Amino acid sequence: MAMPALPAHRWTADDVRALPDEPGKRFECVDGELLVSLNPRLPHQSAVGYLFVSVNAHCRAHDIGAAFMAPGDIELDRFTLVQPDVFVLPLVNGRRPRTAEEIGQPLLFIEVLSPRTARYDRVVKRGRYQRAAIEYWIVDLEARLVERWLPDADRPFIHTDRIVWSTTGAPDFSLDLPPLFVDALGDP
Repeated sequence: MAMPALPAHRWTADDVRALPDEPGKRFECVDGELLVSLNPRLPHQSAVGYLFVSVNAHCRAHDIGAAFMAPGDIELDRFTLVQPDVFVLPLVNGRRPRTAEEIGQPLLFIEVLSPRTARYDRVVKRGRYQRAAIEYWIVDLEARLVERWLPDADRPFIHTDRIVWSTTGAPDFSLDLPPLFVDALGDP
């Protein structure tokens, strides 16, 4: 007689927060699925730093939001707790949000792809971020491109030379991509 299958555990944001710290690992959950990733490699971190500095300068110059980078928990719902590599949150009464309760509708999430997280970033997170109406960029260092996903899109816009981010009431943010790839990878 076959044993009945046990139901899969549906992870909550509180479950993930209760996990013990494990050096070298990052824990997230999306729609109840636990995502475990290893610490990123140096090119990944170089790209994250470059993107954060660029996006943050634009946000500060035009008071359109506050840029942050991982680690930093964003709880989209009870079953989704993520740490995008770079993210922009709206200002609260003209200032940066200080608590989780002050986080409004995220304006932009950016993930730098690594071979170990490709499924999470391209499938699991992308679908969830689109349902939350968040613009989402996937930076693929190996292919030297950025996939720009808009909330209602069936497919991404692919950018290899420049990406532009538009927000209401502010000039567009424009980022030349070749210098990002050279900075992260160390070669032209």
